[in-house]
Amino acid sequence: MTLIDRCTPLLARFFLIVLFPFSAIDKMIHWNAALQQANSSFLPGGQVLLVLAMIVEIVCPLLILIQHFDRLAAFVLAGFCAITAVLYHPFWKFPGIIDGSGTEGLSHFWDFLKNFGLVGGLMFVMLGARTAPLSAVAQHPLASGSERVGNG
Repeated sequence: MTLIDRCTPLLARFFLIVLFPFSAIDKMIHWNAALQQANSSFLPGGQVLLVLAMIVEIVCPLLILIQHFDRLAAFVLAGFCAITAVLYHPFWKFPGIIDGSGTEGLSHFWDFLKNFGLVGGLMFVMLGARTAPLSAVAQHPLASGSERVGNG
């Protein structure tokens, strides 16, 4: 197996988790705005929720990247993404999404979908999905993901 074949799964994990630590840093830098958003749902304890969110956004991605308790970390992070999508991106509450006149609602719609896209990627980590070597994929680029290619 080539070096690139060995590095590709790590790179994929990095791309999956890279935004979370930056999100935690953003919450620290813009504490008041983050606290306002944390308090915008029906859940009490915005400060505690915010600190817990920052811990999740720092610890879980690190565990996924170093592959230590990565399935549990991916489960927690996937739950975090799903919960925050529903609580903090309620696009259905904003008028004008269908006709494009409601930009705030549309912004929430895309953030909601992005969160669930992350949930899908994190589920691959949770399920222990194996990857095919990049060289095998390059040799058979039209093969289906369900077909066994190479040593993946």
